[in-house]
Amino acid sequence: MAGARLEKVTMQEHMAINVSPGPIRPIRQISDYFPHFYPFAPALLRPRPAPLPALPNGPAPETALGSPMEENGTPTAKPGGSQLPQCLEEEQDGDSDETTALGSLEFTLLLDQQNCVLHCTIHRAKGLKPLDSGSIDTFVKANLLPGTSKASQLRTRTVRGSRGPRWDETLTYHGFTCQDAGRKSLRLCVCEESRLRRRAEPLGELRVPLKKLVPNLTRSFNICLEKRRLEVEETGEERGRILLSLCYSSQRGGLLVGVLRCAHLAPMDANGYSDPFVRIFLRPNTGKKSKYKTTVRKKTLNPEFNEEFFYAGQREELAQKTLLVSVWDYDLGTANDFIGGLQLSINSTGEKLRHWSECLARSDRRLELWHPLDGAPPQLGD
Repeated sequence: MAGARLEKVTMQEHMAINVSPGPIRPIRQISDYFPHFYPFAPALLRPRPAPLPALPNGPAPETALGSPMEENGTPTAKPGGSQLPQCLEEEQDGDSDETTALGSLEFTLLLDQQNCVLHCTIHRAKGLKPLDSGSIDTFVKANLLPGTSKASQLRTRTVRGSRGPRWDETLTYHGFTCQDAGRKSLRLCVCEESRLRRRAEPLGELRVPLKKLVPNLTRSFNICLEKRRLEVEETGEERGRILLSLCYSSQRGGLLVGVLRCAHLAPMDANGYSDPFVRIFLRPNTGKKSKYKTTVRKKTLNPEFNEEFFYAGQREELAQKTLLVSVWDYDLGTANDFIGGLQLSINSTGEKLRHWSECLARSDRRLELWHPLDGAPPQLGD
């Protein structure tokens, strides 16, 4: 139409821009360049990141740690690279970032199957970090878990003024069997003594499952310390054990009962210890002396007695009797606390029956055996 006003028409063009011409690579985090190990928490282990895709005519793919990959997918060692400290020899991969900063502990373990003994030799610690600046006085505390902490607690001497202390000291657990190794762990805690604090403070701890120990074979460990775990201890698992020696003496015509030692007794006093002694009683009483007790060992859960008592009688007569053994905590002015006990007779079962039967079957042969204590107080009546 003539005279009509022409309107200006503008056109917009939208062009697709290829902002991602190639495959998208994952963005690396700074933590990917450092090792992450959790030796005692397998559920926390992170899977190894998959290798990055190779570019055409590009360099070989690398892992998240930056090491070139072989054809089978395993990282190759870089020449001149430093080796990470082992956190559990032949069992674990390493240690976490926060544990590495606490230092490491070197020690060896030996399970003596014949004597039922676990030897833990503490050698040295490296790279300890004191709570305060200045000199550092340290010792190592050991516990068997699960169980009451005080019942199995052993410790080394204190080494003063060193962040790399050397102890070379052996801590021994008596009455430790292969069955115990299958269900227990050893906790080692490095503690710092300070004149400014009343109690020693832990610098770090580690835990070793004992189920893979080979009996009678010494094994060395170098494990990084981790922060102490706060947990509820399992109490009441066992009341302790006692090592008894039985021998029928043909020359004296009677039974020799040796009370050698106890281990891992339940604590009965407020200080976390007991003052144990042992009572033995041959039932039924025939008028002869049948009740004995050992001396009292003060403030210990692993007392050593090495005392022997004699019961006269023929083999056939003794076979019809029952030997009651009980462990007590001595209390001045009040009733003594019962810790645990056991009975040996032809009506017993398991190791108790074997101990009693073999003793009466063979003369002049001393047979030593560990027995667990149960919670049933003995009936001392005839």
